[in-house]
Amino acid sequence: MVYVILIGGLLAGVPIAIAIVAALLYFMATGEAPYTLRIVPTEIFKGLNSFPLLAIPLFVLAGELMNESGITGRIIAFANVLVGRMRAGLALVNIWASVIFAGLSGSAVADTSAIGRVFIPEMEKHGYDRSFAAALTAASSVIGPIIPPSIPVIIYALIVSGVSVPALFLAGVVPGILLAVFLSAYVMLTVKVDHGDQSADLDGPSSTEALLQGILPLLMPVLVVGSILLGIVTPTEAASFAVAYALILGLFVYRKIRLTALPGLFASAMRDSAVILIIIAAVAAANWLLTYNRIPNMLTDWVLANVDSKTAFLLATILLFLFVGLFLEGIAAMLVLVPILHPIAVSMGVDPTHFGILVIFNLMIGLITPPLGLCLFVAEGVAQVGMARLIRSIMPFFLVEVLVLIILTFVPQTVIWLPRVLGY
Repeated sequence: MVYVILIGGLLAGVPIAIAIVAALLYFMATGEAPYTLRIVPTEIFKGLNSFPLLAIPLFVLAGELMNESGITGRIIAFANVLVGRMRAGLALVNIWASVIFAGLSGSAVADTSAIGRVFIPEMEKHGYDRSFAAALTAASSVIGPIIPPSIPVIIYALIVSGVSVPALFLAGVVPGILLAVFLSAYVMLTVKVDHGDQSADLDGPSSTEALLQGILPLLMPVLVVGSILLGIVTPTEAASFAVAYALILGLFVYRKIRLTALPGLFASAMRDSAVILIIIAAVAAANWLLTYNRIPNMLTDWVLANVDSKTAFLLATILLFLFVGLFLEGIAAMLVLVPILHPIAVSMGVDPTHFGILVIFNLMIGLITPPLGLCLFVAEGVAQVGMARLIRSIMPFFLVEVLVLIILTFVPQTVIWLPRVLGY
């Protein structure tokens, strides 16, 4: 009955955390009291009683501050200098601005919102179909949680003991850039350039000025990730440094953030963080319930008995996460499935860092797949083109991202090469 309540709630569109808590409440009411009355709240608290979890609200706050600092325009101008003069330049600037933005916010949804508000109307003005512009913005924003710093990476490292955050950060660099390259290639090969759009002629500063203005925003991911890799700070301490850096830029350098705006920015970051942390707490208790019923053990035994190769396991994992990504938010799916699948992957001989990036990449694709892709909803909210039209436009980009996922899956060096070279 517990699982009926959980699955029924999800199918009915109830938020994942609420559905899990409802199932747990039923278990508490019908279980072996007072044991379950004590253990379930304890597990919920334990799910949040972790110092590394502080990195999540801090990185969310840093992203809010950086967005408010007016750096989106500087990032776009910087990307325009790099790729704007190529064929279909404006579309390429959209993609590579997402790559740069990824190092600042680490959030696909924030990327879609911030960049989409600029690029969707601008691309339409230059002859691109509005639904294509919205689809490209959503698809390229998937890069955000893959390139460090990344909130899903921190959560994955919390779930799986023995997996290094610096190693996962490094492992995400090549996959993120590879995805941008493949999206760029698709755009350059398929887009019919209209209205003489041989280059991106966005209004903005000169090339030299744009490059100089891009230096300070680009220093943030370099300093944050570099300090973690050098062992100077922990991810949580690096997140607090990112907040301080964003505050200095916004208040004193660019002077785009007013002191009166800070309470609203802090409240927005608190709301976004609370959603993530509530899911983490609820899933921590749900994982205890699964373990209590020995479901991970039974599933592991079944997989080891019926799946006889690493290739078959990886293919099954890809299909599972793509399917789950249709209905579950990525972090929730990760919290539920990774504790079960990670030990199986290791027993199959899959590198833990490789498997972690595959899971994260896989679930981030779910951000652009219907019916519950968050980036789809954000892009449609900006573009106002209708969900059916947007889904048709995004399908080719979805196939490109699945192709990249297959390459990452069966060419492990694309993921683990950089961490290995740097000693992780």
